[in-house]
Amino acid sequence: MGIDGKVVAITGASSGIGEATALLLAEHGAKVVLGARNRDRLEAVATLLAEAGGDVAFRPTDVTRRGDVVDLVTLAVERYGKLDVLVSNAGIMPISPLDELRVDDWEAMVDVNIKGVLFGIAAALPVFRAQGFGHFVTTASTAAFRVTPNQSVYAATKMAVRAVSEGLRQEAGDSLRVTIISPGMTSTNFADSMTDPAVRAELEERRDAIAMPPDAVARAIAFAIDQPADVDVGEIVVRPTAQA
Repeated sequence: MGIDGKVVAITGASSGIGEATALLLAEHGAKVVLGARNRDRLEAVATLLAEAGGDVAFRPTDVTRRGDVVDLVTLAVERYGKLDVLVSNAGIMPISPLDELRVDDWEAMVDVNIKGVLFGIAAALPVFRAQGFGHFVTTASTAAFRVTPNQSVYAATKMAVRAVSEGLRQEAGDSLRVTIISPGMTSTNFADSMTDPAVRAELEERRDAIAMPPDAVARAIAFAIDQPADVDVGEIVVRPTAQA
């Protein structure tokens, strides 16, 4: 069991938590298959892993396109003959007050944060069933537990991710595992998707003051993957000590 030799596909793998997870799992002997929208950054991460001796494949992947997610899973199976773990990590956070009516941002969060996870399930579940094993690891958020001003829609998408993942766990049976990872404030580029300048500045200031590094979340993901097949780590909440 463990991590060595497992084939792990990761969305949102070109930076932040996804990149840190790829680096850590590859260091422990996993074969990693990376997906993200930004081809240049994705290729740079893949090159870094390969130069360090990692076994890596990658494919530009927009999780809002079902075919892209299917292609990422297919790449893993065709290259390595199986898929052990799908880490659905891609997510965006263009938060703002509801009064601003940034409907395009709302739709984008639904498309990436919810539909992207569902497309991952649709792509990997038939593969896992055919193999008789598999592990879904999905990145939610501490926002899934507590709604705060400006984060209504974002929190709703992460609550949905937890609901879908828990339902999947209950339906999965004794051969598939499902893990929800709910990070708190993490030092990533999450603010890049924000279209409200004031909210963005406020979140960036808070991030720079208290955020934990992405590899803290990567270690939580690795812990869940590393467990024996008969142990399913259902959920891990990991946050900075300073976060209320």
